[in-house]
Amino acid sequence: MKIHRAVRFLAFGLLLLIIPAALSSLSSAQIAVGISVHLGPPALPVYEQPLCPGPGYLWTPGYWAWSDDDGYYWVPGTWVVAPVGMLWTPGYWGWAGGLYVWNPGYWGPHIGFYGGINYGFGYGGVGFVGGEWRGGAFFYNTAVVHVDTVHVTNVYVNRTVIVNNESHVAFNGGEGGVVARPTPAEEAVAREPHQAAVAAQVQQEHAASQNRAMFASANHGAPAVAATARPGEFSGRGVVAAGSAGAPYHAPAMSPREARATPAEANRANAASRPFTPPSRNQSAARTENARPQNESRPANPPRSNPSKQEKPAQHQNAPREENRSKGR
Repeated sequence: MKIHRAVRFLAFGLLLLIIPAALSSLSSAQIAVGISVHLGPPALPVYEQPLCPGPGYLWTPGYWAWSDDDGYYWVPGTWVVAPVGMLWTPGYWGWAGGLYVWNPGYWGPHIGFYGGINYGFGYGGVGFVGGEWRGGAFFYNTAVVHVDTVHVTNVYVNRTVIVNNESHVAFNGGEGGVVARPTPAEEAVAREPHQAAVAAQVQQEHAASQNRAMFASANHGAPAVAATARPGEFSGRGVVAAGSAGAPYHAPAMSPREARATPAEANRANAASRPFTPPSRNQSAARTENARPQNESRPANPPRSNPSKQEKPAQHQNAPREENRSKGR
């Protein structure tokens, strides 16, 4: 009996070791695998940033995610407790191989390339200017982010980093997309070890996918829940509604299932976008010695784009048009 018990305990111990490793591998794989579709995302909605819940929270911008059943749905921006010393590089939709490919975001010591998309609140298209880590504490730039300075004392003001980028375009490349390419420093960041989205971010996306009001087909680009103070809380004082859609909404000409790329199309598109897809945290390629990743506390240059050419792409949904941003974006 004692031998059988010892064997069972040994098997249980091995299982405890295997499960975390498997989950880690899954999270890493999710960083490098995207979704490919024939329809471009709607323009980013215009909204205010909810108040930061407390020290240690970092802002993660809202974005359009994809469902094969119902198309694009809005994942509200939210504050999440960040891994100490880590910064969030947002995901973005990029035009590659004739498709719109989703490049997932990731946590890392530096901000990488996120398509030149102006997500607002410090994410003006290049880098992040909403705050910086100083030792084990995060300091917030109140010129860019919404923080209660009575309860959060790690603050500073730097208005020189504010970028006048009024674009609401939600994808990079292609006709009507943001014209931006990764810099050598951003390419170096892409080769650094990364961490996938934390559980709170996964919870936020899942909650949005279960809420019919979050789908573009229902909210026409202006969701009633555009941002939340905490992940998964879609009601209450911390919820912020969109002030307006970033551009007029146009219903797609094909169903979501028709818009989903075939495996062969997706492989070609992923191969075309692979140079800018970050590796998993288990792939620690050597960094480029002479490429210095951008310091997130320094001024960021706006992405190069030509708004006059941002017109609706033929056969595709919602080529965003330029409009004035509301306060904070």
